[in-house]
Amino acid sequence: MQTIIVKLDAEKMENPDLDILTLLPARAEEVSGGLLTDNGYDYLSGSELGIWLAADQARDAAEMLLQLLQAEQFAGNDLSKTAEIYISEQDSAPLEDCRMIYPEDKTEE
Repeated sequence: MQTIIVKLDAEKMENPDLDILTLLPARAEEVSGGLLTDNGYDYLSGSELGIWLAADQARDAAEMLLQLLQAEQFAGNDLSKTAEIYISEQDSAPLEDCRMIYPEDKTEE
């Protein structure tokens, strides 16, 4: 399985509710018909955390995930405005081994 990581920063979210750690993976799995599966989460640094998802084809599944983030809110948050999406062909890859695909033209603030 390949890796998709949704990186969230609590400081950028309207409602930094930890329920997102279970709500997002469950909804992604449901909407994708099981193509996306929950693969855990981890605290990355300070206010940042990552939600790991697994898929056979990370790039295609990440597009499906992005459509979900644009269509729905999670715990009162529009994650399409604050989340970063990373992918890797490796199984359970750490963030540093993934490449960011969303947002495409991210600039450091």
